[in-house]
Amino acid sequence: MTNALFQPITLGKLSLKNRIVMPPMTRSRATQPGNEANDIMATYYGQRASAGLIVAEGTQISPMGQGYAWTPGIYSPSQIAGWQKTTRTVHAQGGVIFAQLWHVGRVTHPDNIGGVQPISSSALTAQGVKVFIDNGSQAPGFVDVVEPRAMTKADINQVIAQFRQAALNAIEAGFDGIELHAANGYLINQFIDSQANNRTDEYGGSIENRLRFLDEVVSAMVDAIGAERVGVRLAPFTSLNGTVDDTPVATYTAAGALLNQHHISYLHIAEVDWEDAPETPMSFKKALREVFEGVLIYAGKYDGDKAAQAINDGLADMIGFGRPFVANPDLPQRIEQGLSWAKHDPDTLFGGDEKGLTDYPLYGK
Repeated sequence: MTNALFQPITLGKLSLKNRIVMPPMTRSRATQPGNEANDIMATYYGQRASAGLIVAEGTQISPMGQGYAWTPGIYSPSQIAGWQKTTRTVHAQGGVIFAQLWHVGRVTHPDNIGGVQPISSSALTAQGVKVFIDNGSQAPGFVDVVEPRAMTKADINQVIAQFRQAALNAIEAGFDGIELHAANGYLINQFIDSQANNRTDEYGGSIENRLRFLDEVVSAMVDAIGAERVGVRLAPFTSLNGTVDDTPVATYTAAGALLNQHHISYLHIAEVDWEDAPETPMSFKKALREVFEGVLIYAGKYDGDKAAQAINDGLADMIGFGRPFVANPDLPQRIEQGLSWAKHDPDTLFGGDEKGLTDYPLYGK
């Protein structure tokens, strides 16, 4: 049943060895000061290079784009050099790796962005949302987010330019492509979802207007590095970080059609993966397949059989396995051979050192 995961697939101009994706997962191990990718991160991704595609952890495009302590950036020369360690290591192992580019918008705290007020589509606080700051200890200190200010047109143009430059920086750093983080309640999602956007200009109101920022960011990045090296992540049915859309099927089917016009390499759908969460409607998956012609990736609570079934049913082309990749660096081998999966230690997900990052063994070791 899992053989579908091990059929080769073409992604843009890349030939991938399997259809298993290691999706982006924040691990907060960047070197301080400077938020630079480092040697232990290179080891971590290199250990997992048997994935058909790795999408590296969310990487801020500017100092204002940072949501959590100790996450890596890709806007300074030293950050680019730091990421080159990872891309060289992954490529030496025969892997393919994209950078996930993000701006968190309102999902941050002034302590993480130099003391200034966060920006968003609108001056709406993400209710009940906490982020972690560096409180002087090894453990992250969680604090409530604050009210952002609504972005001006100048702010919007500046962030579009920052995304474009970050895409160029990612290619300079050796990445095979980039994934735009437009999911999980971060900045672009704050424009897309109706309950996070109360703008009255051309970036608010109708679905077309709420997708305009996404459209302009993708256009800028496609122009910079080519459509075949651009993917986008969306989260249609999650309410993460306080973003909710009143008509998600209509909104995200329209988003899929819009992204198809840009001929991007892939569309990555983050499904809800917590207990008792609603399933992504089959009607939506079929509608998305009809409007988007590129590679479709889904991630969320998949095992090998369920993943293979989604591919065999024609709904997905690749499947992401998030937390399983944390504790199973050889996850593709374990799936292919029907071996058991190790459990990750939740206490070592964010911050710290090699423990809980690079010390998970291969099967039987």
